[in-house]
Amino acid sequence: MELSHRQASNQRRSLRILIVNTLYPPEIIGGAEVSVSLLAQALSRNHHQVSVVSLHDARSTAVSDMKGVRVYRLQIDNDYWPFGRDRKPSRLQRLKWHLRDTWNRKAAKRFAEILDIEKPDVVHTNNLTGFSVALWSEARRRNIRIVHTLRDYSLLCKRSTLFKNGATCERRCTSCAAMTASSRLASRLVDAVASNSQYVLDRHQRLGYFSGIPERVIFNIADTSALAPAAAPSDEDDLTFGFIGRIEAEKGIDVVLKATELLPDTGWQLKIAGSGLESDVREFKARHPSDRVKWLGFAKSQDFYAGIDVCLISSVWPEPLPRTLIEGISAGRATICSTAGGIPEISGFSNLIGMYQPSDHRELAGLMLKGIDEAARWKKSLPPRPDFAEKFTPETITREYLEMYSADS
Repeated sequence: MELSHRQASNQRRSLRILIVNTLYPPEIIGGAEVSVSLLAQALSRNHHQVSVVSLHDARSTAVSDMKGVRVYRLQIDNDYWPFGRDRKPSRLQRLKWHLRDTWNRKAAKRFAEILDIEKPDVVHTNNLTGFSVALWSEARRRNIRIVHTLRDYSLLCKRSTLFKNGATCERRCTSCAAMTASSRLASRLVDAVASNSQYVLDRHQRLGYFSGIPERVIFNIADTSALAPAAAPSDEDDLTFGFIGRIEAEKGIDVVLKATELLPDTGWQLKIAGSGLESDVREFKARHPSDRVKWLGFAKSQDFYAGIDVCLISSVWPEPLPRTLIEGISAGRATICSTAGGIPEISGFSNLIGMYQPSDHRELAGLMLKGIDEAARWKKSLPPRPDFAEKFTPETITREYLEMYSADS
């Protein structure tokens, strides 16, 4: 297929690209940091000049070069560092923090200094918690093209999840609506918006965000080369279910554990990989004791998928596009998926046992029982469809973003 004139031009011309995300590796709390770093590195390999601006828990700016990408780490201009805390700040402290984060002038001023140093052709913003959308005004003031990628719900919800009291927020609470009003108004400053799922994009646009602005769904780069389909983990009769991710209610671990209590005493086991607050993990273990549940702690993805038959994608919050589902499909594992968020948009690419409504542990147990009854079928490792892998390659994702970076896209 011949490239359009614009596509060919983008591939020939080296761009100065400034990417913004709250955190950047080795600071990782979720999939966004991984996705942003993979994109930055892929763009750099394509001979574009790429720099990244992120935050760190220090009182000064640090600059380094990582795999061809210049990384600026700025201090956070707010009352406390919100990540990895053992104790939750008081309600008053949190309110003060979020109010400052609606439009953080100090953060915007620091960002402006980097804009004047880097002089980018395009600013590509992602998660902006800790920076605020005030950064957009500085790029607009300098007539720099702005592309924003939606990777969570932080522009709509101060918890970033649209999830509260064990359920998805179908309507926003008054406080979130008030504290995100500036984000909705500022979204008009953006030249183009991308999202890693249609679900997330729709939730924003229904509330008036990015109205009339060019849009596109672009998946995340997924380096799944180490997750080639492998043989079933063992010759045992037991069907091995697997959960990998943060050990917290939003990820559905409680739903999974409740479902196991409805299963027979034989024919299955569950491996749980990941970490969470120690108090939460202790509570889950105490509430759901079982010799058939193995708590692995941290595990490398390659080792985890090689040791299971069925991957449980159990989020109860509207997760945009879980990397664990992409990895599970790439590893050739069967899946059982909740219908939360953007999960249904790619679940059909998997060897799917079935889908269930988030929080419905009885429906999940029924699908797990189906898997146990047909264990021989679901133990077979199936390679992903060729068109699936193509959607997540660095070549595909960088091409799609370079098209958005173009002023005539």
